[in-house]
Amino acid sequence: MTNSTSRDPLLLGIGGAHIDRRGQVSGIYVPGASNPGKMREDVGGVVFNALRTARRRGVACALISLRGGDAGGERVAREIAEAGIEDRSAVFLDRVTASYTALIDRDGDLIAGFADMGLYDLFPRQLRRSACREAIAGADAILCDANLPAAALQVLAETAADKPLHAIGISPAKVVRLAGMLERVDCLFMNRKEANALLGQEADSSADPVAPLRARGLRGAVITDGAGAVTIFDAESRTAIVPPAPRHIADVTGAGDALAGATVAALTRGLPLADAAREGLAAAMLALESPLAVPAFDTNAFAQALALVPMPVRVA
Repeated sequence: MTNSTSRDPLLLGIGGAHIDRRGQVSGIYVPGASNPGKMREDVGGVVFNALRTARRRGVACALISLRGGDAGGERVAREIAEAGIEDRSAVFLDRVTASYTALIDRDGDLIAGFADMGLYDLFPRQLRRSACREAIAGADAILCDANLPAAALQVLAETAADKPLHAIGISPAKVVRLAGMLERVDCLFMNRKEANALLGQEADSSADPVAPLRARGLRGAVITDGAGAVTIFDAESRTAIVPPAPRHIADVTGAGDALAGATVAALTRGLPLADAAREGLAAAMLALESPLAVPAFDTNAFAQALALVPMPVRVA
């Protein structure tokens, strides 16, 4: 007999949900010159993008973010509702909604990004409010991003108690905000440059980051390295997966968000980290092949992508 009080696990995302602008150059990019191209504006944000992918993978999701009382904020609210995500965000009527503008070349690679995210400096105060504390207490797992200031991340680490807590590094400049709470992070999603920044190493260092990250208390991580092997570790094991080459690349924006969202969704469903990361890589490949920041896929498309992802290989 089914328990009438049972419910699906709830994943709570805390972090960015804002306006994303992406300008793609039509020809060869020329620095310091006017480059013809196309500009696209969507609603994005690392945690929001990740939650939308997690929602597509069948996980119930809620979001705590901050937005302004402007047209951009209204658009963000509509997108959250349309994604089927419970909105626990705060609205500041006298503020402008945060935004991120990316310039990408004709092959889909990032040339430069510009973040106007001063509104997120209010996160530490917001997370101390009873409504946010209650939302955190009611979640089964939490996913945050390093758009949150270090003080907010510390509040979250304390409030989350023993709940699974996952984080997305975002960039070498922002991932260092997580340095003071690594012992509370169950899985940190980052690339090699972000891992090096977290360890205080040169951006292009080839030194193995796993042992020093474990020494700093990090419980687990998924570390990407471009087209190279993805390093996955937790307390019990270390594995690697060579990601499949995408069938074509439309836009690199959002691939990391999709990786985190699908992986955390699988973790929330009870999969081990290495198997969950394999699902994340399938979602990341679909993101690379899509012109959208959040790939639209059904069960069959995901199954086809997953079949192209190799099984994890244990690393001694």
